[in-house]
Amino acid sequence: MKEQTRIIHSIPTDPLTGAISVPIYQTSTFVQEAPGVHQGFDYSRTNNPTRKALEDLIATLEGGNFGFAFASGLAAIDAVIRSTVQAGDEIIAIDDIYGGAFRLFSQVYTRFGIKIRYVDTQDLKVFEQSLSASTKLVWIESPTNPTLKISDIAAIAGIAHRKGALLGVDNTFATPASQNPLALGADIVIHSATKYLGGHSDLIAGLAVAKSTELGEKIKFIQNASGGILSPFDSWLVIRGIETLDLRMRKHSENALAVANFLSKHPKVKQVFYPGLSNHRNHEVALKQQKLFGGIVSFSLLSDTIESATQVVTGTSLFKLAESLGGVKSLCCHPATMTHKSIPSEMRHQSGISDSLIRLSVGLEDADDLIQDLENAFSKI
Repeated sequence: MKEQTRIIHSIPTDPLTGAISVPIYQTSTFVQEAPGVHQGFDYSRTNNPTRKALEDLIATLEGGNFGFAFASGLAAIDAVIRSTVQAGDEIIAIDDIYGGAFRLFSQVYTRFGIKIRYVDTQDLKVFEQSLSASTKLVWIESPTNPTLKISDIAAIAGIAHRKGALLGVDNTFATPASQNPLALGADIVIHSATKYLGGHSDLIAGLAVAKSTELGEKIKFIQNASGGILSPFDSWLVIRGIETLDLRMRKHSENALAVANFLSKHPKVKQVFYPGLSNHRNHEVALKQQKLFGGIVSFSLLSDTIESATQVVTGTSLFKLAESLGGVKSLCCHPATMTHKSIPSEMRHQSGISDSLIRLSVGLEDADDLIQDLENAFSKI
């Protein structure tokens, strides 16, 4: 079965009415026949039919056994961390990590006795040497935000498991239309469904998928106990977005490659970060584990200053200056002063986030128009 067919037909019709669209069960509670006797639902924090449809859907698409929907991507990460580590344990995280995850790791979990170390997981030897007896979780993004680093998920999973650690993969940039980390050996996958899964910049949501029953039960407990659940309406919005995921990701990737090729030849551009380019450090790894290269392109300027980057991101018309990514409209941002501002400058520079680095979320507009928009912005510096 082809990917678009599989995605569309993984979304169920309503068994009660035959409705082709998943119904929105906008209810807080459910009538019971007798105390504890019900139809699988008693209270919407614990379970809700619309949310369950989304949770079953993402589990199916990622090839996992348990799916969970949260109020944000960070809420999904938080539930996973609290399900897998405790005081005295260590997390090995990729160095080029999303700024919000870094803030959560460094300013919240360290207060509870959890050690965090940041490693360039592109280098398997360095990664293996970094693991210790206290390492319980390896946390990577592939591709990363914002320098599009690619880690060999299968190789990292093998190393982590030999050392007794679990592997969690943030699959937000690739999406299940392109990459399935669980099939490559990962134990947990998370998504900021705010991005490509929702796809229309109209919601905040997070998803987690677990492979094993033990992990699934732990995450379910945290989800219910802490209550950071996704609402029925937002669950429905994510389901609706997923219906066109494969089509959108193909167009995002096509446009992004055209933009990356343009940038790689521009005299004012120093470096382009896009795994679809043959000169990307881990292009071959991306070819092996991804079907598509995605819609995010980052680049740095020859004039490597915050001022130059600011001129570019404020000089575009079609690329709107905004946080987030993954919607149908193109966005641009300056990570050093926006999404990754919470990361110390020294660490940003070490992980490849220069002062002039600009991240583009390439949308579904005509690629020629987007390229012209960038050319117009470059003319102002």
